[in-house]
Amino acid sequence: MSASTVSPAAGRTYEIRTYGCQMNVHDSERLAGLLESAGYARAEGAEPDVVVFNTCAVRENADNRLYGNLGHLRPVKDRHPGMQIAVGGCLAQKDRETIVRRAPWVDVVFGTHNIGSLPVLLERARIQDEAQVEIEEALETFPSTLPTRRESPYAAWVSISVGCNNTCTFCIVPALRGRERDRRPGEVLAEIQALVAEGVLEVTLLGQNVNAYGVEFGDRAAFAKLLRACGEIDGLERVRFTSPHPRDFTDDVIAAMAETPNVMPSLHMPLQSGSDAVLKAMRRSYRQERYLGIIEKVRAAIPDAAITTDIIVGFPGETEDDFRQTLHTVREARFSGAFTFQYSKRPGTPAADMDGQVPKEVVQERYERLVALQEEISWAENRRQLGRSLEVLVAEGEGRKDGATDRLSGRAPDNRLVHFRRPDVPVRPGDMVTVEVTYAAPHHLVADAPAGRVRPTRAGDAWAARQAAPAASGVSLGMPTVGRPAPAPAPACGTR
Repeated sequence: MSASTVSPAAGRTYEIRTYGCQMNVHDSERLAGLLESAGYARAEGAEPDVVVFNTCAVRENADNRLYGNLGHLRPVKDRHPGMQIAVGGCLAQKDRETIVRRAPWVDVVFGTHNIGSLPVLLERARIQDEAQVEIEEALETFPSTLPTRRESPYAAWVSISVGCNNTCTFCIVPALRGRERDRRPGEVLAEIQALVAEGVLEVTLLGQNVNAYGVEFGDRAAFAKLLRACGEIDGLERVRFTSPHPRDFTDDVIAAMAETPNVMPSLHMPLQSGSDAVLKAMRRSYRQERYLGIIEKVRAAIPDAAITTDIIVGFPGETEDDFRQTLHTVREARFSGAFTFQYSKRPGTPAADMDGQVPKEVVQERYERLVALQEEISWAENRRQLGRSLEVLVAEGEGRKDGATDRLSGRAPDNRLVHFRRPDVPVRPGDMVTVEVTYAAPHHLVADAPAGRVRPTRAGDAWAARQAAPAASGVSLGMPTVGRPAPAPAPACGTR
């Protein structure tokens, strides 16, 4: 290769720091793919030449967290000539030039609609020796057409839509991600088939509101059809999706879940509040009865379904009676788990200016009561799994204590985390192991009985191949390569 054809990024390294929801996790896979396609390599131990912050704007402390981390990086950059810092994601879309004013050592600021511009912006900042701020108001190109570096080879995110058409009063995401844009079903299925061909066994269909999928091309049954079409893909063993909105949850989707064998018996459906008055103030277009009715239908069709949710405590105007309605709904729904949040005021949202802001100490006390109740229910629901035989998809990096306990970890079909006794034969991430549950905790199961059947898979083969060739970039153009969703980030923006 001649000097003229060498990429300006050749020999430079990068690190991406991701905050927030699955959308951001998947966007970071694309950012990594873009950088590696441009010639950068992932930093391994040493200080990186480029640090990218992929930010979230949903929680109140997002700003403080970003600027604190940027402050810690300033002396690192001072002693590392040529180092660059880029800030993208939802907070960048919101704050724009403010970031460079508050942290003038930042080199690049880019938004949610133009992540594909990052390599060019970095090079422009280097040549011009000044910060580059580029924020687009609408989606530049559908992100799934960008290069992608997947993290591991047995499961993958697959975006079916971006943006959101809802107007929840607590949520800033529609303003930052834009209105809903849907991919055509053929494009989604082609991506899934390409992933399966490379070894992927599990996909998670991803969108701000997945069961509104099809609104852009006028087919309200599109999501149920997509689930059923996934069932026709040979070699695809597990299909999940996140996050649906109760307003759009229709009976045809429940039927598709129940009748499509590779659609897993798990559902994450945000509740946010059990109080009809609070739901109305949130502009959530369903009420407690409607929500519990969906739960009842799902359980009738899929008796073993594990259902999880999001709940906000302390929304403006929430009374003690409102909060009791949330506790009542939690008792009735018997969620296997819940992401619980204390209401966070976000400038630019209608809720930020509402009367009746609940005092912090009241919110904290209610939050603790909710968490205690949900822990009790989660533990009871997990104890119902004792003695069950489960086929677990072996995961990488989900069991922090596995080395000390000589266990492996993975996910059951209903997405419960299972730590299990290491089998007597070699097992790789991506392989399947049948185990018997011997112990239940609120947030995981343990299987310490001898493992049953070990089923080697194509995904395990792909994982082994990646270990044998660690320098491989795992990047493709157009159709992303294999990978696995990061373990249990916050639900999609915590807002749906």
